[in-house]
Amino acid sequence: KDSTIAKMHFVDLAGSERVKRAGTTGERLREGIQINKGLLVLGQVISALGSEAETKQKQHVPYRDSKLTRLLQDSLGGNSQTVMI
Repeated sequence: KDSTIAKMHFVDLAGSERVKRAGTTGERLREGIQINKGLLVLGQVISALGSEAETKQKQHVPYRDSKLTRLLQDSLGGNSQTVMI
């Protein structure tokens, strides 16, 4: 019996703006910092996965460095197909 399992993640990354330009303070400032950190780490993960596929050598992929990449870990690595819009 064959079965297929699918998982969908919808992540809204809006709000990643420059702190000085937006003039945010307080809770919004902390939220913006976390979003920017998550985007930075997501870029690092994608870069590590790309260079790992290119060189065929195992490389450390920093999934644990942010909540976003920890959440998306099974969708980014392994035997999966991922689309980002």
